[in-house]
Amino acid sequence: MHKLTHIVPDPVRANINAMLKRFRLQMRYATARFRALPHFIIIGAMKSGTTSLFSAITQHPQIIRCYTKEIHFFNKHYHKGTNWYRAHFPLVKKLANGCKTGEATPQYIYNELVPERIHQLVPRVKLIAILRNPTERAVSHYFHEVRKKREHLPIMEAFREEEKRLGRVLQENDFTNPLYFHASYKKRSIYHEQIKRFLQYFPQEQLLVLSSEEFFSEPREVMKLVCHFLEVDATYQVRDMKPKNVGWNRTGVAPEVYEYLNDYFASHNWELYRLLGKTFHWS
Repeated sequence: MHKLTHIVPDPVRANINAMLKRFRLQMRYATARFRALPHFIIIGAMKSGTTSLFSAITQHPQIIRCYTKEIHFFNKHYHKGTNWYRAHFPLVKKLANGCKTGEATPQYIYNELVPERIHQLVPRVKLIAILRNPTERAVSHYFHEVRKKREHLPIMEAFREEEKRLGRVLQENDFTNPLYFHASYKKRSIYHEQIKRFLQYFPQEQLLVLSSEEFFSEPREVMKLVCHFLEVDATYQVRDMKPKNVGWNRTGVAPEVYEYLNDYFASHNWELYRLLGKTFHWS
């Protein structure tokens, strides 16, 4: 078997792994009624450290991993039903001694349909949002799309053309349109709008909002806060805090791009600070 992994082409091996993953999920589906629903959901934001945060949380001995980190149930697979969602989580009997389970789908925070859907299924779930300086998040998002060969405009043009590109998509609430996901650089960074949608359905004590800057500069302190929020042992020391899913294709960005984005986000940042009652000191 070890030798086969060296002679099977990568695309073929990827297809085989995908088929195996689907088969395993079907097997789990048979026991869905005995499986848990999540105690916590990391709702976003994209390119803000959700993968690193989820990795840190799931190293805790009281956190039992779900089958897939990004399940995308509440935005893409909602029509598949609750048992399909439950199939991704551990059996209830494995969650003894205060153990918890959860998932992390960073697209949830941006989709306008998601807050109500989550509330209908798991009204007492704890939600975690990790937010990055919106200018840095937008720039990182742009290079992510370039890396995936979905963006061909120069960076400033992509930012300036965003409203025009998304106009009809947002007007028609076309949440399945690829542009809604891939060209929403600035829109995804207007956090106060997104947080407000969740606060319409959940009390503030069920929502923990972190900044990725604090998480990466003081990971131990932030993880204590997260553990207290999730009601698991806050004395546990996570071993691997190395950043995950870091982009590799970012190039130099002209100062005028940062000036444009900082000006654009200034008022939106203050709206977020007022909403949360704290500041993240973003420019």
